[in-house]
This record gives sequence, structure tokens and C-alpha cells, in this order.
Amino acid sequence: MRNLFLTFFIVLSLFLPAFGATDSGASGSTGEKVNQSIPYQPKSVTELFASFYKTTGVYAILHPQKGVKTADGKEMSLFAQSGGRIIMFMICFVLLYLAIAKGFEPLLLLPIAFGGILANIPVADLAGEHGMLGIIYNMGIANEFFPLLIFMGVGAMTDFGPLLANPKTAFLGGAAQFGIFGSLVGAAALSDAGIFHFTMKQASAISIIGGADGPTSIFIATKLAPELLGAIAVAAYSYMALVPVIQPPIMKALTTESERKIKMTTCRRVSRHEKMIFPLIVLFLTILILPEATPLIGAFAFGNFAKESGVVNRLSHTMQHALINIVTIFLGLGVGSKLASDQFLVAETLGIMVIGLIAFGVGTAAGVLMAKLMNKFSKEPVNPLIGAAGVSAVPMSARVVSKVGQEYNKSNVLLMHAMGPNVAGVIGSAVAAGILLSIFK
Repeated sequence: MRNLFLTFFIVLSLFLPAFGATDSGASGSTGEKVNQSIPYQPKSVTELFASFYKTTGVYAILHPQKGVKTADGKEMSLFAQSGGRIIMFMICFVLLYLAIAKGFEPLLLLPIAFGGILANIPVADLAGEHGMLGIIYNMGIANEFFPLLIFMGVGAMTDFGPLLANPKTAFLGGAAQFGIFGSLVGAAALSDAGIFHFTMKQASAISIIGGADGPTSIFIATKLAPELLGAIAVAAYSYMALVPVIQPPIMKALTTESERKIKMTTCRRVSRHEKMIFPLIVLFLTILILPEATPLIGAFAFGNFAKESGVVNRLSHTMQHALINIVTIFLGLGVGSKLASDQFLVAETLGIMVIGLIAFGVGTAAGVLMAKLMNKFSKEPVNPLIGAAGVSAVPMSARVVSKVGQEYNKSNVLLMHAMGPNVAGVIGSAVAAGILLSIFK
């Protein structure tokens, strides 16, 4: 056997050079063809560095070119490729500053701002169809999936006890939605005057900012005006974050010192069965009267019912923590993909920010005025400050109401009283979105 193996290796060694020559000949002929089609051009070190420089983001910003496409496949202007990107980087850094240094809605402003930075990086095309941000956007925002998951988590974190203990506070949540429909009329009027050019669908999407409800704003903007999603989302979450700055001056201007000192009576205890039945009642009323709002109301009701049932604590805990945290990351980055310079740096963005601010202020004022009216006709005292919590910024506006109330009466705890109109505002903004969708979809 040893002699047999030795003979085999000797024969193999004799034939290997022939095979090698054949392969090298074949590869040589292939190489010649490649060299004939693409001749090699020797480059110096300087030329190599010059070629590398042309692939950098610095070169793309300093030397914009015609024909560069946006994430939507449209031609990108020279300004958007150069100075526009720099401006957007600055805007995103301001948002990061507000999120980190000021603590303004950091859970959403931070990923939105970072997504905006990534969306404006040249060459990489992260916001394109096959880029990371583009995949996230198409995966959960273009089909309105992420806002519904956020509503599910918010529902699991919501306690309807204060609203059920004092049902009349629901009127305050309804009154605060006046800002939504008021801003719709305002946006339409500005368009008719030729100041801005908003269609009715775009005006409807912008108007939801007045409710200070970020997920609902994203939901309706995706359906009615996806081209304005970035500006609408940034405006909605910015004003939600600025609740402690915007609301107190309005609250103080519309109330007297004696009204701010009003101490409200303790709410009654709400049974577990009441809390379980309420989301089902809300859901079925929505199904019968306003089906367009059922995606939002349905997700919200499911999250709340799962919590109040008491038999799926693991699911409720997941919706309140892990699920909503994961979706918040993707939602923020996906919205940030729409902060590209070609979409955000337009005249309409300024109009959206101004209309949104006015709408938010009007909604706050309408809630306070409704509370003042209720206080005049109610047997039990109503502190007009709680009307400001009728906007959907849960629980930020309720905390602001409680803080302002304690400035004038240290023993006055308005937090639980303000949570009634606060959660009513969440339902109210979803209903308003459903009405607008049923009319303008």
C-alpha cells in the first residue's frame, strides 16, 4: 500500500504543472480581455488622495451637482445639497440641545434630531428606499403602524379614574380641541390669501398640532400630507415639549388670582368594573359613529382594557415599557428621515410652525375659558386652571396645571383633577382626527 500511494503522488506531481499552465493560460487570456476593456491607469499618491476626496461628504457639500436625486426620486436643488444640509445639521443640533440640556420630550426629540442628521448625510442615502431610515419609514410610518403601537402603549399607561370620577371634565377635553378646528380654518384662510399654499388635506394634517398629540399628528399627516410629515412632527413634539413654557402665561392671563386659588373637592373612588367597561363603551361608540377614528381609539382602548382587566399583567407591562420604548426609537428615526433639507427648508414649514403655535395656544385658552364657565354654573368649585390640561400632552399639561395651582395655594393639589380633561383630550384629538379623515381622505 505504501508503494501504491508513493506511485500515485509521483504521477500527480508530474501532471500538476500541466494543469497549472492550462489554468494560467486561461486566466491570462481573461486578464488580457479585462485589461483591453479597462486599461489600468497608474496614479500617484496625490491623485489617489484626490479621488478619495471626491467621495467624501465634504466634497458633496462644497461641490453640489445637478441630477442628484432625493429619497423620493426627485431632483435635489443645489442649495439643498450644500447650504441646506448645513442648516439642517444646525437645526438638528438645536433639537438635541433642547432634548438633553432642557429635557424637552427627550424620548422623541433625541431620535428625531439624530434621524434628521442621518437623513442629511450626503452620498450614503440613508433616507432612500433601501437605506436604514427609508426601511424604518416604510416599515411602520408609511402604513401608520408605529403611531398605533404608541397609542396602544399610552392606553396601557392611562388611568381613566379621574375622568370617570368627574365626567363633566370631559367637556374641557372637548373644548381644547377648538384649537384643531380653529387652525384648520386659519390655514385655509392663509392659503386663500396667497400667503401659503396649503391644500385642504395639508391644512387638516397641520391642524392636529393644536391638540398637542404627537402620535395622532403623525398618523393623520401620513394619510393626508406625507410630504409635510417632518415639519408637522417636529412642530407637534416641540410644542408638547414646550408646554411648561407656553401654557402658564395663557393660564394666568385668563384667570384671576382668586380663581387660581380655588381648591377642588376630592374625587370619588372609581371601581375596577367601571374602568374595564369604559374603554369598551368608547370603542363601540367610535365604531358606530366614527369608524375612521377606530384605528387610534381601538389601539388605545385595547391597551387600557388589557391593563384594567388585571389578568394580562405581563402584556400590559410589555406595552407600557418594552414595546413603547422600542417603537419610540423607530418612530423618532423614521420621522427624522423626513427632515431632509429638500423637504424641511421650504416656506410652508414656517407656516406650519406658526399655525401650530397659535393652534396650541387657542386650544389651551379654550379649555381655560370653558372651565371658567363651568365654575360659574357648577355646584362644586372648579379651578379654571384644569381647563389647560384639555390638550393631549399627557401627563405634561396636568403637571403644569398642578404646579401653577400650587404657586398660589400650597395645599392645592390639582394633578388628579387635571388628569380628567387630560385623558379626555387624548380621546378628543383622536375623534377630531377621525372627523378630518372622514371628510378629506
